[in-house]
Amino acid sequence: MTEKPTEWAEKYRPKNLTEIAGHRTIINDLVSWANKWETGVPKDKALIFYGKPGVGKTSAAYALAYQMEWDVIELNASDQRTAGIIQKVAGSASRMGTFDGTSGRRLIILDEADNLHGNYDRGGARAIISVVKGTSQPVILIANEYYQMDPALRLACKPVQFRTINSTTIVSALKAICKNEGIMVGVGVIETIADSANGDLRSAINDLQAMSIGKHELEVDDIITAPRDVKETVFKLMDHVFKAADMRSAQQAAWQVDESPDNLINWIDENLPIGYKDAHDMAAGYFQLARADLFLGRVRRRQNYGLWRYASLLMTGGVSAVRTHSHSGYNKYQAPQFWRKLGQTRAKRNIRDSLAGKIGGICHVSGAYARTDLIWFFKHLMKSKVHSVGLAAELKLNPDEIAFLMDTKPTTKKVGKIYDEAQQLIKDEIEHDIEVFGGFGKEKTEKMQVNSLLEFNGTKGTGGTEGTDEKDGTEGIDETDVSHTDVDNADSVATEKKNQSSLFDF
Repeated sequence: MTEKPTEWAEKYRPKNLTEIAGHRTIINDLVSWANKWETGVPKDKALIFYGKPGVGKTSAAYALAYQMEWDVIELNASDQRTAGIIQKVAGSASRMGTFDGTSGRRLIILDEADNLHGNYDRGGARAIISVVKGTSQPVILIANEYYQMDPALRLACKPVQFRTINSTTIVSALKAICKNEGIMVGVGVIETIADSANGDLRSAINDLQAMSIGKHELEVDDIITAPRDVKETVFKLMDHVFKAADMRSAQQAAWQVDESPDNLINWIDENLPIGYKDAHDMAAGYFQLARADLFLGRVRRRQNYGLWRYASLLMTGGVSAVRTHSHSGYNKYQAPQFWRKLGQTRAKRNIRDSLAGKIGGICHVSGAYARTDLIWFFKHLMKSKVHSVGLAAELKLNPDEIAFLMDTKPTTKKVGKIYDEAQQLIKDEIEHDIEVFGGFGKEKTEKMQVNSLLEFNGTKGTGGTEGTDEKDGTEGIDETDVSHTDVDNADSVATEKKNQSSLFDF
């Protein structure tokens, strides 16, 4: 049986940080972070290594552990990473000492931390956050896409970005491997492999090994790897749109970006003032965006997604074609502020929509109509001392909704007082309904009937108990007789009601 050859990517994996290709600044920061762990528990207990595949994230983590003589505990995507598993493996490891009982550290590595999803990883993000907060051991998380990780997890760790490795560094690493393997290479071979790797050192090593199988010499004609299909980032697309020589190349660049036209138009709208410095170019670019937005509106109304092609052409090629002035140099593009504002106002919009639904239900109108035409009216009612409690009880408002209508914070005493009184009003109403429907408050109701009759007769006899009434000329009636008569009538009514045998016997 033929033994499978060792992969060069593993064979030449760095054993210490000095062997890591590139990333000098990151290496220095890692050494400083590791030294802090040797003297105690630093402020930053966990790091997130993020960047494209093959740029040295995992190698740097293992090289750090090897150099510092730390034990390693690793969980990757092939392992089940539910909350229970993480707490059992990483959680216990983060609180215990090393295997040999020495004072050394244990490095916890969680690879592919941006792929915590599905039933196999249920609750994993929350468990990792718990481990990070309570750890007494260093933790390193590794991810390709930083912004696909759980936001709370990102905040709990310090990010460390590994950028793509430049071709010169890759060439040096490949030449060292060829020297160790005894392979002669012709002019331009190593450079071609490095350029086609697009900053991925691991892929370059794998390509070199694949071409070297059964050979001791390599020439340019032996290169059989095709250019990799590299996904463009949206930031590179901005450069294509604002600096492309023709509109076709800008449109083709948009095809390589995993963004829908609805999202892409927000990116271009946000960065157009950064890419175009000339006022005329900027105005012409926004005109093309406005035309693209018309097609996006038609897509939403008609559900005809074939119109996306016209919107995409206008927002990329159209914006690129109207440029009359070229600007060189680096542009620092940014994510749409519109998305950030939506995130900040999400809670407030949810409260508004909940209110609109309650108002629409009681007024028998749609939620959209209540949101646009009725909420302002209910805001005026809620600011009235006479109507605020009754309105809160009728709509069954919570403190957040009351605060929204009063334009204040839910924690104020005024909001709390209105909410408490509304809840008491709701409770009293429920108790009253139960008494009326079930007859549980029968004696109380009968007593109230007697009292009301007595009050009525007392009011009627205010003009005198004897003699003739001035208005109708009738003779006076003794108040005591009337009272006894009414009480007897009330007792007879109560006796008749006793014949009811159940709640539903009316």
